[in-house]
Amino acid sequence: MKKGYDFRGGSRGAVIPSKGKTRITIYLDDDVLEAFRDRADQSGTGYQTLINEALRNHLATSQTPVDAATLRRILREELKNIS
Repeated sequence: MKKGYDFRGGSRGAVIPSKGKTRITIYLDDDVLEAFRDRADQSGTGYQTLINEALRNHLATSQTPVDAATLRRILREELKNIS
């Protein structure tokens, strides 16, 4: 091990950037998030994966932009379909 290291050319963040995914912050209604977490526990997959699939399914069938109200409606519809 060296006595000192030069970090002047270094940068913060992940060492290997993730390809095809972007980290975002999103606010979802508590009941919607809880329902996706319950479904994820039942299916053995991640709740974020289920939310991503629900959004993909909607985008595949719709040409309209997704706003906050539409997003809530989509998630609730997908939760009903999973039951």
